[in-house]
Amino acid sequence: MPIYEYSCPECTHEFSARRSMSDADAPIVCPQCGDEGPRRGLSLFATVGAAASRGSHSGATSGGCGSCAGGSCGSCGH
Repeated sequence: MPIYEYSCPECTHEFSARRSMSDADAPIVCPQCGDEGPRRGLSLFATVGAAASRGSHSGATSGGCGSCAGGSCGSCGH
């Protein structure tokens, strides 16, 4: 079941909800303020393929550590 991101226009709280695709745009209650008008936003997602298992990512820049999605991250200093 997919996870969707929502934003409440009343209190600006952002939250995730695991819902079926058919319920993605159905009304949902904000867990913070109880408003019934949160809107679904864009969700980020990741995929893992054969390149990731070998330690390289497409789009990685040279000098990256291989575990960083863009060849740059705070954990390795690249």
